[in-house]
Amino acid sequence: MKWSRSRSASFLAAGAASALLLTACSTGGGTEPGEGDDGDGGSESVDLSIHFWGDMGFTQLAEQYEEENPGVTITLVEGEFNAQHEALQQQLIAGSGAADIVAIDEGFIVQFRNQPDKFVNLLDLGAADYEERYLPWKWQQSLSADGATQIGLGTDVGGQAMCYRHDLFAAAGLPTDRDEVSALWDDEGWDGFIAAGETYVANSGKKFVDNATQIFSPALAQQEHSFFNENEELTPEPGPKAAFEITEQVIDAGLSANIAAWSDEWNAGFANDAFAVLACPAWMTGHIRNQAPDKAGLWDIAAIPGGGGNWGGSFLTIPEQSENQEEAWKLLSWLVQPEQQIAVFETVGNLPSQPALYEDPKIQERVDEFFNNAPTGQIFSKTALELEPQYLGKRNGPVRVAVENVLNDIQAGNLSTGAEAWERAVSEAELAAQG
Repeated sequence: MKWSRSRSASFLAAGAASALLLTACSTGGGTEPGEGDDGDGGSESVDLSIHFWGDMGFTQLAEQYEEENPGVTITLVEGEFNAQHEALQQQLIAGSGAADIVAIDEGFIVQFRNQPDKFVNLLDLGAADYEERYLPWKWQQSLSADGATQIGLGTDVGGQAMCYRHDLFAAAGLPTDRDEVSALWDDEGWDGFIAAGETYVANSGKKFVDNATQIFSPALAQQEHSFFNENEELTPEPGPKAAFEITEQVIDAGLSANIAAWSDEWNAGFANDAFAVLACPAWMTGHIRNQAPDKAGLWDIAAIPGGGGNWGGSFLTIPEQSENQEEAWKLLSWLVQPEQQIAVFETVGNLPSQPALYEDPKIQERVDEFFNNAPTGQIFSKTALELEPQYLGKRNGPVRVAVENVLNDIQAGNLSTGAEAWERAVSEAELAAQG
């Protein structure tokens, strides 16, 4: 998930837990909150902190955890997506400053799993009992190369779709039914998407997408290879180059509003009709809802051009420097229990990375009124089960940022599309890959 608002706060909203569901879905052996204490949640007070970005649903759960565990206080520190990961790296090097629990995005997880000594090995705390709950590739993403250290447990996955404003489509003479919208680009992929965007811009006088970099990420996720191969060698072609060229076409067609994602202007754009469509993993739906509550029923969800690909999805880790490792593990393991994961999906839309939950009626029968009664549970669980994620190298995050900066220069008019732009992107990627 990718947000960039900065905020520090205590968790204030309640969630729900069910001992029956936790027992039924448990694979056994995992640490549950309150296990091993004297029944009153512990006699000593402890302050736990969590560093993360955006809305991962924690605020809906923490008050309940505090109520069930007297003496526990949970503090939230929210930061900007890229800065949060950069700060974590600096904190690990310094040996201080990291939170008790830190969220890490899939784009950065290889970078951090290659530093297993900097994190608590969750296998030592019973995490092996959780392995069979997860999509196999999700479990492997946070496991050290030798399989000896598991640094995190997964929260959500980011199977892709496209969210669009059906009222704005109608005003521009485009189809509005989600199946008909999907058909606009079913056969021609991103070329069909660009053609639909050109029609929209010509008929409405408005921009089609929020930002070209928000096309680059999902297009890159659909390629066979991303920036690195499994030998950690930079591979700018063919995958990244193909995604880069798709993004250049979006820019050249005049479809981008060029609003920086996660900025205040971008957040306002959901409410003031600044764009009509954007790439939409499951975690994006909650953000749209929060930014444009008055647009309920006007958004809908269609298939993504090109099909497939995973964008985002996070892990919860415990840095070795935490002074509250036991209590942090109790909280972390509670947050990934089925009841909490389903509650997060219902509240903010983040799809769990535990596939058994996809058959739960609360997910399978989920119809989202905000998105014109789209069957979000079926849409996103289907995409998750079909995912074949790429290998993301340990310098994937910095390299992606470097290439996106080149695309931003193109959007700003400082650089023309074509061979020169790609050469610069490769050069910047090579520098970022060196660390």
